[in-house]
Amino acid sequence: MESEFDVVILGSGPAGLQAAVHAARAKAKTAVLGKVKSSALYRAHVENYCCLLDTVSGEDILDEGRRQAEKFGAVLLDEDVLHIERLDDGRFAVKLESGETLRVWAVIVAMGVSRNRLNVSGEKELLGKGVSYCVDCDANFYRNQVVTVVGSGSAAASGALRLLLVASETHLVCDSLEISERLRYQLESSRAKVHVGRKVSRIVGESEVRAVLLDNGEEIATSGVFIELGAKGAIELVTGLGVALDSESMRFVAVNKKQETNVPGLYAAGDICGPPWQIAKAVGEGCVAGLEAAAYARRAAKTVATG
Repeated sequence: MESEFDVVILGSGPAGLQAAVHAARAKAKTAVLGKVKSSALYRAHVENYCCLLDTVSGEDILDEGRRQAEKFGAVLLDEDVLHIERLDDGRFAVKLESGETLRVWAVIVAMGVSRNRLNVSGEKELLGKGVSYCVDCDANFYRNQVVTVVGSGSAAASGALRLLLVASETHLVCDSLEISERLRYQLESSRAKVHVGRKVSRIVGESEVRAVLLDNGEEIATSGVFIELGAKGAIELVTGLGVALDSESMRFVAVNKKQETNVPGLYAAGDICGPPWQIAKAVGEGCVAGLEAAAYARRAAKTVATG
């Protein structure tokens, strides 16, 4: 199934919602993707944002933002994104966990930065020696080897399915499975070995990963451990599009004052563009990105229509 939009926003935090408000008000057909509870603001309390005198919960701010975006016509989809690619006609194809694909002229990346770690023994010590946070980046290093994915969301499930194409054996360790029915069916129909209700207590190895130890004492011999806690990270999603990162840390998406990346039609706003980690910055960047993305979508569609 396919749907068409002018602007699609990845992330339903303050940057994404502000971008949605401005893009929708500019008459762009706009969709916002992502689960609201994934926002870093959701469990926070705010007391340093302009015009809010009393402390306000992040959940309340996001609820109001979602209603505001919908009021101006934005469509909110409670789904994670699995893949983005550029089409020959200049649009982007954004594949969702439900199996639907959105064809869009402009994409705004506002998913924040990944802060999720297992925080278990061996994770930090074996990073780059068998421990990875990016299936798409490192899968091919484990061809015909046993690998283990850790996580309960769409990134973990889709990562396990991706690894089945190269690995000799794939394990998925999760305390629960919080994924769409389509992904669940694909996973259960595959040869992946799923360990539901389990957690990794330690990653075993010295110079390289040798195994993972589960909380029930079971040990899984493995060469690679892919930690995928939550939805696919923004950096991982846009890597294949050739997006430039900041030259200093290579952790954030590089943008100009219009929130444009080096990829035409692709914008970024909020934490993914770097510190400070403040709502005020996220909202300001979201405003600019929403306006610019809507204008880009109009120009691109007109160019194609006029030949």
